[in-house]
Amino acid sequence: MVWAFGSLTLGLAPFVPEPHIVGKVRWVAGGAIGMTGMDWFDLLFHGFPWVLLGFWALKAGWETWSVRKS
Repeated sequence: MVWAFGSLTLGLAPFVPEPHIVGKVRWVAGGAIGMTGMDWFDLLFHGFPWVLLGFWALKAGWETWSVRKS
């Protein structure tokens, strides 16, 4: 639950005009032309809660699946 809250707040802030992580991902998808070290750090900073949320969701799903399988 904490990682979901972190992803929705820190991972998306600032929200206007678009979530910050969305702009960074678009920039990288477009070739990352002109990105500086600070921009890469910013991408990691805003993306880290999403990575942890995915990890914990997969871990919980795996544990649920493995319990049901046995």
